[in-house]
Amino acid sequence: MSFSVAPILILGVSLLLVLVGAWVLLRHKWVWQWIKGTAGLALVALAVYLVLVALNLYSFHELTEETPVATISFRATGEQSYIATVTRADGSSQDFRLNGDQWQLDARIVKWKTPFSLLGLKPGYQLDRIQGRYFALEDERSKPRTLYSLSEKPLGMDVWQHAREGWSFLVDARYGSAAYLPMADGAIFEVTVPPAGGLIGRPLNGSAQRAVAGWQ
Repeated sequence: MSFSVAPILILGVSLLLVLVGAWVLLRHKWVWQWIKGTAGLALVALAVYLVLVALNLYSFHELTEETPVATISFRATGEQSYIATVTRADGSSQDFRLNGDQWQLDARIVKWKTPFSLLGLKPGYQLDRIQGRYFALEDERSKPRTLYSLSEKPLGMDVWQHAREGWSFLVDARYGSAAYLPMADGAIFEVTVPPAGGLIGRPLNGSAQRAVAGWQ
């Protein structure tokens, strides 16, 4: 017998077993009950998943044409040391002690996948962290760095992280970061998020404008 005949025989036996197995199973009502029970559990699991997703999405804010997400003001407390006051779009504010010469703000951004995007649903954002950086490489390596989380502990499911790992069929996840900008005593900056995703920092007063001009 040719070797190539063996796979054909195995396939034939497999097909016969499938037919016999299906005939045996379909003769018993418990199979249909099992199928319905499994389907019911799957629907309940999907409902729980969607509830957890919805709870987490409440922590995100809607993005429009170019959304102002925060205003950041700086007060010098020493050499390469500042108090950064982050005022969010809702008016709440927090103080952070940043070391270094420059600052950067990061945000998490979610965009709806098709077909949800076709419904006109806007993308959302959530402030993630703020950090300081030294301009000199030697300082960056030897002096203490500062980084603070701005996001709250996820309520429900961490939708953004799941999307980053490729596990979400609802949204795509992106990371938005403002370019490093200088810290200066009395400087005030506004941070916005354009529809494309990246964060943009703009000087709002003379101190900020002079600081930016000095780094260019």
